[in-house]
Amino acid sequence: MAQQVNLNDLDLQSLQQVKTQLEEELSHLTQSYSKLKGVQSRFSDCAESVQELQGEREQDKTILVPLTSSLYVPGKLSNVQKVIVDVGTGYYVEKSLGEATKFYTDKVNYVKQNLDKLQEAVMGKQNSLRAIVNVMQERIQQQGQQQ
Repeated sequence: MAQQVNLNDLDLQSLQQVKTQLEEELSHLTQSYSKLKGVQSRFSDCAESVQELQGEREQDKTILVPLTSSLYVPGKLSNVQKVIVDVGTGYYVEKSLGEATKFYTDKVNYVKQNLDKLQEAVMGKQNSLRAIVNVMQERIQQQGQQQ
């Protein structure tokens, strides 16, 4: 549990240190949020791709098979009832279209829950940072008036 500190009890140098620490934490949380949004987008794309396969017949579905990031060859799907799903850490599992859709939908929802928690943390850090900046500005004004 985080320890609460009365900002009015801290000197200007301590406030600056706390501000710097909060800025670093906020930067890290923001980067994590961006990465999670990217993961969520990839899982959503996978779910949409699986849904597009539903109702397709094997002889009707031609695709471009990537050989590199910019080189493709034409191909035809031989079985559109099963897909191979990357379940993480180099493991792949064959799943039906329904199972694959559920897998990716569950992943999207899980990431969304984490994004919501992370957003709350970001907002809390932003509020703390604003409070510190306000106290620092007050201290600087007080010092200016005393001189």
